[in-house]
Amino acid sequence: MADGRSFNIRRLNEPQFSHLKLLLLWPIYFLVFLITERFIPRTYYHPMYHPLDDLIPFHEAFLIPYVFWYFFMAGSIIYALGTDTRAFRRQGWFMIFTFGTASVIYLLYPTCQQLRPSVFPRDNALTHMVQLLYWIDTPTNVCPSLHVCGSIGSALGLTDTRRFGTTGWKIVIWVITALIILSTMFLKQHSVVDVFWGLVLSAAAYILAYGHARKR
Repeated sequence: MADGRSFNIRRLNEPQFSHLKLLLLWPIYFLVFLITERFIPRTYYHPMYHPLDDLIPFHEAFLIPYVFWYFFMAGSIIYALGTDTRAFRRQGWFMIFTFGTASVIYLLYPTCQQLRPSVFPRDNALTHMVQLLYWIDTPTNVCPSLHVCGSIGSALGLTDTRRFGTTGWKIVIWVITALIILSTMFLKQHSVVDVFWGLVLSAAAYILAYGHARKR
């Protein structure tokens, strides 16, 4: 671990601080995503659909793990950054590969989903919040699912650290990851197809970032 108290911007290229440059992924990604979503005119989005989507019912309770994804990702990155430089580097390269590849795909192959219910089966606080989510989050640029890639990257980053690398913590973290992935389909935010390609992209990123064995 580098001593963060001795850091200043002029030392960014030194070996003990060079890993901090991986944080540049996030402003670059958000800028590219904003441009892709808001400023590039599209005449057609390819709808993502599989018959299995019809067998998955909408349920607003999955809003909880779906929104928890944001805290899960941010928390895993901050924790690895503060405690384990090696884990932070590996997680960083995983995120760069998955989010970078997805951004290129969104630019070249714009997709959408048409799975959102026109009428909610229940009327409660959670369905009202889902309605707000639908208003904020457009149903475009959905394949591969970054909720899938981001949650897997978060789980890998946490379980790569000493504290969360124990069996008990691994079970908890991967259950959370599974719930987040499921939430994308039960909230009708993603098709099964989006999830499948998110898993494929994550598998490729795992091989590149972590290798064939995660040895400490």
